[in-house]
Amino acid sequence: MSSPSSPVRGPALRLRALGKTYRVHEREPGVAAAFRSLFRRTHRDVHAVSDLSFDVAEGEVVGFLGPNGAGKTTTIKMLSGLLYPTTGEARVLGEDPWRRSPDFLRQITLIMGRRNQLIWDVPAIESFEFFRAIYSIPRAEYKSTLDDLVDLMELRPLLHKPVRNLSLGERMKLELTGALLHRPRVLFLDEPTIGLDVLAQDRFRRFIADYNRRYDATVLLTSHYMGDVEELCSRVIFIDDGKLVYDGSLKGLVEQFLPYKTIEVQVGDAGVVDFQPYGDVMSQDGGRAKLRVSKADTPAVVSRLLADLEVRNLDIADPPTADLVRFIYTRDDVQP
Repeated sequence: MSSPSSPVRGPALRLRALGKTYRVHEREPGVAAAFRSLFRRTHRDVHAVSDLSFDVAEGEVVGFLGPNGAGKTTTIKMLSGLLYPTTGEARVLGEDPWRRSPDFLRQITLIMGRRNQLIWDVPAIESFEFFRAIYSIPRAEYKSTLDDLVDLMELRPLLHKPVRNLSLGERMKLELTGALLHRPRVLFLDEPTIGLDVLAQDRFRRFIADYNRRYDATVLLTSHYMGDVEELCSRVIFIDDGKLVYDGSLKGLVEQFLPYKTIEVQVGDAGVVDFQPYGDVMSQDGGRAKLRVSKADTPAVVSRLLADLEVRNLDIADPPTADLVRFIYTRDDVQP
């Protein structure tokens, strides 16, 4: 499923040189060091986000990617008004998020995986009624939205059970429902599908795509599940060490940071074939092998394979999703 196209208008999100720095206390281990720290403390600055600038248009669905500790959650917290920046500025729907005006809060939602907003000891439906009152949602609109979400996520049997008695996946589906009852115009989604099974993830993606089309909502999404990004986002923003590294298509990200191809080749009966001279052998089973080859060398390697061996089948593909996930979230070297 591709992200629906939206007309280009003024930015829903506007960041200019946004930065967040934490001052962290450091000391050596041991009792003596602990005693000295009472009188003289040593600090260092940790730059969680540095000089971050980009725009997101109204109606866009953008993947916000980067390795663990890159500053994604810190940025989202600043955009939702939970953190005040050290430097720079940001506007969300034209407003300063740190003022947290009631009108601003009614137009956004923040969904963070494994963070609870539902009341633990009562059924979820009572929390939903509480949210309706907080956001002053008209009764008819509330019922219509709730029915849509309940049907999508198959939640009806769960609505009247105490939240503490539900599984993680069941709780996450109810958390998602509660966060969307007021029909927000901007969705900050930080690992929203964590804990959901594959079927529930697919339903959630379809719902977000439909929600985007129906309400022209703007979505900023972080996720370890590349399926979320591939199916929802036509644009991705990649940050590392709190700085902007890439802004463009997911395909462009793959081409820029994973400059190799995979070649799957099957040859005729020729005994044991040594594929090492042709590239990095990722796997081999007799005359069938998967090779990893730099993009620049791919044409030459294919020509050599065809010339040297009795090739029965050959397929060239971009790097697998698993390599992209490993690169994005750990910055492991996955190049040949």
